[in-house]
Amino acid sequence: MRPKVKYAVIHRHRGEYPVSVMCKFFEVSRSGYYDFSKRYGKPERDAELAEKIKECQNKTDKTYGYRRVWRWLRDRNIQRNPKTVLRIMKKYGLLAEIRRRRKWVNLGQQVHKYKNLLNRQFHADRPNTKWVTDISYIHTKEGVLYLSMIRDLYDNSIVAYKTATQQTVNLVLDTIRLAIKKEKKRVAAELQLHSDQGFQYTSQAYFKLTQSYGITPSMSSKGNPYDNAMAENFFSILKTECIYRHKPKTFREANDLIDRYIHFYNYERIQNKTGVAPLTLRHSA
Repeated sequence: MRPKVKYAVIHRHRGEYPVSVMCKFFEVSRSGYYDFSKRYGKPERDAELAEKIKECQNKTDKTYGYRRVWRWLRDRNIQRNPKTVLRIMKKYGLLAEIRRRRKWVNLGQQVHKYKNLLNRQFHADRPNTKWVTDISYIHTKEGVLYLSMIRDLYDNSIVAYKTATQQTVNLVLDTIRLAIKKEKKRVAAELQLHSDQGFQYTSQAYFKLTQSYGITPSMSSKGNPYDNAMAENFFSILKTECIYRHKPKTFREANDLIDRYIHFYNYERIQNKTGVAPLTLRHSA
């Protein structure tokens, strides 16, 4: 029997028998019992912090890992060691879900191919100098919804995104047009747009549109998802923290989830590297 259990028995029967006699019977010290009795009935030491972490996870739909939770707490003047935060999150079941990986897929005939100018150099010193783009699949009971997005490597923000019920070249072209429209006055003279070798990105229409905007295409080597890891990374975050957890039944539900999540991601979701949400960094540039 553990000392803590013995102390609890002694405490329960303290009105019936002398404490000194029970301590001797259970072979525990009186000082140990009195320390126990002072703490007895008080809230558990971790409970208060666990409530704060729970508040954070409720606000972020339980998507934050312990590093982001630690930053969230720190921003509210709650100073704790990150390892302590992780321990309490494990103890109280407040951990975020594990992400899933997506396989690279190539469809259709290739017309244009481009050099890998990005070459896994995922850092950008200024906004709108390095963009990455890709298409992902959102499964619903009505069918597959295709999501095309463009992410800026300066702050990892989502510059533009479009959805469609068919995977077409126009979905990609419309995403680029929207990005340019939104960032027209701030697009750098030399803008790289990196993609995989999907048929939309090797098409003649893609070539013409990027040329008309003065965009320099960059392309991953065949079958290597790591070259476009930053695009893959966002889809992994979106699906794990939102889509897999809420399982949209209709295209409308999926679109609503995507709209809300990308707004949360751009404006509120803390990045481990910078300690702020993507557009916080962008607006301070």
